[in-house]
Amino acid sequence: MGIFSSIKNAIFGDDEKEEIKADPKPTATSGPKERAPISQEEVEKRIANIPGAEDLNWRTSIVDLMKLVKIDPSYENRKELAQEMGNTGYSGSAEDNIKLHRDVMDEIAKAGGVVPGELKN
Repeated sequence: MGIFSSIKNAIFGDDEKEEIKADPKPTATSGPKERAPISQEEVEKRIANIPGAEDLNWRTSIVDLMKLVKIDPSYENRKELAQEMGNTGYSGSAEDNIKLHRDVMDEIAKAGGVVPGELKN
C-alpha cells in the first residue's frame, strides 16, 4: 500500500476491505469502487474529526497532515508520496511541501475518498 493510500484510508476507511465485505466474489460487472468527487470542505470536515486534529496545522502542512494520520513525515516518505502524486522533482522545500499538500487534498477530493488504482502502490 502506498503512502497516499494510507493517508486516504486514515481519513475515509479502507476501500479494499469495504469491497471485500460488499462483494467477496467479484464478477465481470463488479470492479473498483468509484465515487463522485467531493468538495474540499467535505475532505476537511472528515479530517477535522480525527482525534488530535485541533492540535496540528494539517490544513496547510503536509508534515502535520501525515502526523495526524500517524504516518512518519520524514523527507523520504514525503519524497515517496510526491512521486506517487507524479512529482519526481521533490526537494523538500517549503514550496514543494505546499504543493504536495495541495496535490494530496485535491486527489482525495477528486476521487471521492477512493484511492485511484494508479496511486495504490
